[in-house]
Amino acid sequence: MAGARMRVGVLFGGRSGEHEVSLASARSVLAALDPARYEVLPIGITPQGEWVLVKGADQLSVEKGTRVGVVPGSSARPFVSMEPQGATARLLQESIDVAFPVLHGTYGEDGTVQGLLELLGVPYVGCGVMASALGMDKVATKAAFQQAGLPVVPYRVLTAKSWREDPTAVLSLLEQTFVYPIFVKPSNLGSSVGVSRATHRVSLDQAIAEAFRYDRKILVEQGLDCREIECGILGNDAPEASVVGEIVPKRLWYDYRAKYEPGMSEVRIPALLPLPLARDVQAQAIRAYQAIDCAGMARVDFFLERASAQLYVNEINTIPGFTATSVYPKLWEAGGLSYPDLVDRLIQLALERHAERSRWVTIYRPTDG
Repeated sequence: MAGARMRVGVLFGGRSGEHEVSLASARSVLAALDPARYEVLPIGITPQGEWVLVKGADQLSVEKGTRVGVVPGSSARPFVSMEPQGATARLLQESIDVAFPVLHGTYGEDGTVQGLLELLGVPYVGCGVMASALGMDKVATKAAFQQAGLPVVPYRVLTAKSWREDPTAVLSLLEQTFVYPIFVKPSNLGSSVGVSRATHRVSLDQAIAEAFRYDRKILVEQGLDCREIECGILGNDAPEASVVGEIVPKRLWYDYRAKYEPGMSEVRIPALLPLPLARDVQAQAIRAYQAIDCAGMARVDFFLERASAQLYVNEINTIPGFTATSVYPKLWEAGGLSYPDLVDRLIQLALERHAERSRWVTIYRPTDG
């Protein structure tokens, strides 16, 4: 119908440790969607995996809403149906024109929800299944970056099994490989949850134990005296890089508190970098984006070592923080793209990508003759 508003389902909350961060991002996205153009359906996911419809965005909460269903494999009650007519599937297929996932961390940013939307044929904002999965797994991301010829910080991968079998041998190997400080991170998590900075063997032991609380596979990296540089990417097959920014934490390093507590870090946009270096950051950010086949958006984070001026690609965030004051929107705002216009552009990119995918031959049928 001419003039009909597009129905946008904003997916938020989720089962990860970044649930509250997701709620904050979703509030900003909902506020930015023009009600004259969009009919918005807030769809929350509780920490237990239950899907709820939220009527209002003023007090956004997964605890206030109409229950829809539970994702398969969650710890909550059984899913209404695992077939397409199930309540959640029916909601997504019949009630929205495009999904806008604002789900940070596991079970949302890692390709799981993207896979569900692909199965249902629903257009959605952001990266596809593979890019989301690779971007979430820090070990896989580093392998992809190395394959693309991008510089990464020296690292080693540990599994829970190897740690349980001989922790003393593991600690000795790490001390032979790196010099303190050493950073330890879960492979599949974000927002610096489970990340620790170790300065001696005891703290390294504790850091490894902490990281294994969140994942069976962890990353151990050489610590650097460095600057935190960030660049946003926007687009599908012809991505563009934003202005380059810098995060200046007021703590020893850019941990969870520095990221989310007011006054604990400063964002400098644009970063105070020589123009050739800023352009190098933008070029490497696009290469990193393309290395894992991203679409829609991502934020690429870099380390710039102070002594050597060596630039390292740290990681890529396929659903970056999306509050109006988050770094990703601010990087684009500095280049002249407002937050509401950024949201509009992401929705258009989602529809363009879906239209492109719809032209593929998905089922092989031999032609007659």
